[in-house]
Parts: sequence; C-alpha cells; structure tokens
Amino acid sequence: MTAAPFPLRRWLTAGTAAAALLVQAATPAAAAEPLKFKWGAPSGDYYPLYVALELGLFKKHGLDPEFFWFPSGAPLLAGLKSGDIDVFTTGLATVFALGQKIPLTFIGWEINDAAAAGLVVDPKTGIADFRQIAKAKAIGAPSGTCAQVSLALLARKAGVPYNSLNVVNIPPPLYANAFKGGSIDAGLAWAPYAQALAEQGYKVASWDTEYTAPTGVCPVLTGSRPAFLKEHPEVGAKLVAVRAEALAAIAKNPQLAVDALAKRLSISQAVARDVYNRTSGAQMPTFEQQLAEDSPYSLTSKKDGLAGKLHLAGTLLHEAGSIPAPLSWEQVQQSIDPSYIRAHLQQAKP
Repeated sequence: MTAAPFPLRRWLTAGTAAAALLVQAATPAAAAEPLKFKWGAPSGDYYPLYVALELGLFKKHGLDPEFFWFPSGAPLLAGLKSGDIDVFTTGLATVFALGQKIPLTFIGWEINDAAAAGLVVDPKTGIADFRQIAKAKAIGAPSGTCAQVSLALLARKAGVPYNSLNVVNIPPPLYANAFKGGSIDAGLAWAPYAQALAEQGYKVASWDTEYTAPTGVCPVLTGSRPAFLKEHPEVGAKLVAVRAEALAAIAKNPQLAVDALAKRLSISQAVARDVYNRTSGAQMPTFEQQLAEDSPYSLTSKKDGLAGKLHLAGTLLHEAGSIPAPLSWEQVQQSIDPSYIRAHLQQAKP
C-alpha cells in the first residue's frame, strides 16, 4: 500500500492517515524501474562508454539502454530519423544527420577520435606519407564520416583535388579484407582499426593531426533526439553523471579502459593500450574545457570549438557530395546544448 497523493491526504482522518503511514513504513520502498531506451553507436574506441557498461553505471543511475552497434555512423541515421534510436554516440555522422534535417541535441564529447586516426596504406604502394596520396589506386573512406572529412583535409594539404581520388565507400571494420582482396590499397581509419591494421603489417603513413588542425576534426559526441530529451528531461544529466564516474574510475585505474577496449572490440592488449595512450590525457576533452569558450573542445563558443569543427565538416561533406548543402551556423549552434555539463559541474561544487 502506498500513501495517497498529498492533496487527498489532507482529507484523511487522523486515524486513517496514521495507519497508512505505519503500513508505508513497514513496506520496503519499491525501486523505480530503470528507463529503457535504444542507443546507437558505430564500432569505435569509446572506452568511457565501455567502462560505464562494465561497471554497471547506467543501471546505477536508473538507465537501461539497449545498444545497437553499427560498422560506421552512417547506418544509424535511419534509426535516428525514424525515432527508433533515442541516444547516440558517433563521429561526424552527426553532420550527415543535420544535413538531412534530422534534429539532434549534442550533450557532450565522448572522445577526440582524430588523436588516434590516420592514413593506412599497403606498404607495396610506396606511399611514405599523406603528401603522396595520389599514388593510391583506391582509398577507403565511408561517406558522411570522420574518415571522409579527414581525406578531404588531407587532399587539401597535399594539393590534390579530392575528385581526382578513387574513393571507396567502405567502413574501417572491413578494411582488412579489402586490403587483402586488393579492392583498396589505402584507407582513412579511425581507432582501433588504424592500430589493428598496423599490427597486421600495414602502415600508418600519417596520423590525422598531420593534415588536420592540431586537435583534428573528428569529435565523437554523445547526444539524443530532442523529442526524447523533452519526454525524459532527466536523461541528459544522468548521461553526464555516468560519464563522470567512468572517467574517474579510469583515472584511478587506466587498465579498465584498456581491458574494455580489448574485450568490446576483440583487439589485442597492445592495440588497446596504444589507442588509450593516444586518446587520453590532453586529448580527452574535460567538462571544464567543454564549457570554456577559448577551448578547442568548447560547446559554448559560437564559431570555434565544436561549432567550428562541425561547420567545417559540413562544408567538406557538401563539397564531397555527401550532403546537399553545407550546414548553416544556426543549424550547428542549435544542436549543441552545454546545459547538462554546466549543471553537473555546479552540482559537483563543494
């Protein structure tokens, strides 16, 4: 038996009210059911997310996500568009989605994937670094992703027209077979696939930050459909709290991240450790950096930080023919919501 709602309780007799309270005190409080929802993400190096899963942090915060994993970010767009996917973690497929007028709200960074991404080549090509990209006969780079944006920036810096390259729309998880079969001899790969291919004898000719900005242009973000956040306004704050706990646990024991990567992605400990080393420390966006306007990871700057990266990516994806028009500044700015991180930091103050 539960107590009657407060407006009705005032009309109870004193005896009835006392009896009700006694019964309530003697009955264990029923735990609220965790909120079930669907979370889409490509296979990638998202170790804060994996550690949160391993430690049961979602259940701890009253969340029960069902995960759907994709070979790249592009396929999860159908789920976002139809409303079947509620929360997402992905790279520049976010720009692809905004370009298709799919409304999104970005809650915060998951990881800076550019720190561990790069140009992988078959050593037989003789390609020494990105400047020799024209030697490649076929280059793997899935449409609407960080890989395609990286290739566009690489081509710019190398002085090679993007449309002169033979680009194959294939995701990094499939690169190994594509290299073996001869359908590609180069590819832009995010982690852990750049590292895993190097372990198999292929060559990382250049890392992403050699031909992009110092912090790259591959923000992996966690966000949601605005309608889902409106229906469940508590979810955004809980996602930030889960991330904070996962990062705190990793700071105490980095091996948690290495083990989670190795387990979730079926990669070696050596590959997992290299991915972690490249994307942790100064390359991992902090909550404070995400609120600072002068940070490359800023969620609050109108033209720099995350907004600048998304706007640039939209321009490049349009030039590559992946989206019908470049993103406007308004489209980008309206999709970024730093309020959940701001509230978390304010609540965490002593």
